[in-house]
Amino acid sequence: MPGIRTLKPFLTGNTKVAASNGIFPEHIFRAYDIRGHADKELTDKVIASIAGAIGTIAEQIGEHALIVGCDGRESSPRIKAALIRAIIATGRDVIDIGLTPTPLLYFATRHLPCRSGIIITGSHNPADQNGLKIVMDRQTLAAGRISEIRDLAAAGDFSIGAGKVTQKNIIPAYLNKVRNDIAIATPLKIVIDASNGATSELAPQLFQQLGCEVIPLNCLIDGSFPGHPPDTSNEENLAMLAQKVVDVQADFGVAFDGDGDRLAVVTPAGKIIRSDVLLMLYAQDFLSRNPGADVVFDVKCSRKLSTLITELGGRPVLCKTGHAFIKQKMQETGALLGGEFSGHMFFGERWYGFDDGMYAAGRFAEIITTQDDNLDTAVAELSAASSTPEIIIPVAEDYKFELANKIIKNTVFPSGKVTTLDGLRVDFNEGWGLVRASNTGPALTARFEADTPENLKKIQDEFRDQIAQVDPAIDLNF
Repeated sequence: MPGIRTLKPFLTGNTKVAASNGIFPEHIFRAYDIRGHADKELTDKVIASIAGAIGTIAEQIGEHALIVGCDGRESSPRIKAALIRAIIATGRDVIDIGLTPTPLLYFATRHLPCRSGIIITGSHNPADQNGLKIVMDRQTLAAGRISEIRDLAAAGDFSIGAGKVTQKNIIPAYLNKVRNDIAIATPLKIVIDASNGATSELAPQLFQQLGCEVIPLNCLIDGSFPGHPPDTSNEENLAMLAQKVVDVQADFGVAFDGDGDRLAVVTPAGKIIRSDVLLMLYAQDFLSRNPGADVVFDVKCSRKLSTLITELGGRPVLCKTGHAFIKQKMQETGALLGGEFSGHMFFGERWYGFDDGMYAAGRFAEIITTQDDNLDTAVAELSAASSTPEIIIPVAEDYKFELANKIIKNTVFPSGKVTTLDGLRVDFNEGWGLVRASNTGPALTARFEADTPENLKKIQDEFRDQIAQVDPAIDLNF
């Protein structure tokens, strides 16, 4: 992928400080972002300390400015103001790109003379949540890098200076870049459900400029998300889109989550294209031009995806779930295509390698206008015989990882092949099952797939029996 460099550790010497002094709720520092209750946990004081740490780290890596944007949540303006005040107090300048989807922050770090930035967003989480996604040297921070920010924020030893704030509208440059890349061969009618999120104005504008007839749905920015919750990986939230596509006889429909880095697609018949099947469609197109190339995907994806990639001459690369992990694995392997089951899609071919729901929707539109196959038929042929969506199992935030580890260590599946790359995945001859701790919420997540409904139930029953022996109190809703 273009423009990627390897980051060295930010902190030097013995700067590690335990964040157990009560300043921060420990759980807001997650695998690849910072996220919590907007009013109770992301207070101005907490945000100021985190921003002080980010500004100090920016100085250490030679970054004179940080790009800052935010989504349309009701808490975002307050958090943004506190963040900017603390950043400029470290001597870093701020380039304010306004209310914008997350992918435009990523784009800004490629387009502007600044390689680092922060987007204030709760992503797909409920309206009372918010958070920070952080890019340093064009890389989304993950795992140890988030903990380094936590430790420096707790230490409180920040750079001191007087930065300045400038505003920059990045939208025209983004629209121009996508228009010059995406070629839609025939006119399309598309329903766009923006979930009342940050893509509400931009996504319809983009596809109209690409020559499509756009029917907008939930395309008014509203941080209370009145249309439906902004989580497009929950198939219940796609019901309105599916019905609208059928009602207006659209070519397809797309939905974006609250900050626009996830994509969901429905067919003309209103059928949801699960993201691993969507990635199969992308892989068919991509591998026709790039034989032998790697394709990265997460542990929640169908094994039919791996089989398809192999049959097309590519190399399937399994990865932990999480957009930061997928991007990291793509960098390590040189892969130019990746995706995960939650709807993040990554294109290094013709694009920058980051997850952008709008760009991914454009690539999908481009593909279907160059193929004669009926979309519903093509999707049916690629889909597994029996599979579940992602299943959310509520578990306390401070217990989910402990429980996941207990399940890994204390369950036995003698007839299956066990993989513990990310949680517990067991592959059987007739299908597979997965249970893992969520990176973004207080839950375990599970998914199952099999060649028949009967075998699907059999695999679910085996997982249920094994997990119940580890912790009988867990309500297993599958």
